[in-house]
Amino acid sequence: MPSKPNTPVVAASVEWVKAVLDPNVIISALLSPAGSPAKVLRAWIDGTYELITSELLLSELERALRYPKLRKRIDAEEAAELVELLRRDAELFDDPDAAPAVSSPDPGDNYLIALAAAAHAVIVSGDSHLLGLADQLPVYSPANFLALLDSAT
Repeated sequence: MPSKPNTPVVAASVEWVKAVLDPNVIISALLSPAGSPAKVLRAWIDGTYELITSELLLSELERALRYPKLRKRIDAEEAAELVELLRRDAELFDDPDAAPAVSSPDPGDNYLIALAAAAHAVIVSGDSHLLGLADQLPVYSPANFLALLDSAT
């Protein structure tokens, strides 16, 4: 994955979007370089939106990337480079202490909801638990997030 440019170029008419990517989107981007999750990650690298992350999110991502089934399909060096890129160039927020106003049916997703709320960001996820909350939260599938970005330009 190429490094993020130092100065993103953003059209003056574009409303700036902040997004929290569920680790499953980041992993999917590595697994399928031509898919919507990879295009979402590429849009961040190209400076189209601001990516929000936290230590908890990065820890979950690193842990998942060590799973044997993913190690067989994702090069360890590529995975480490991507995590380092996220740590270096994404906006790192403190992990919120408070529970989110809306809870996921999967309690393990609540930190993503709280992080997005603290950062005034949308969530991009392929997780049905989070996508099922779209009537209560700004949560998008990767394809729908790309459409949102396209409509903002």
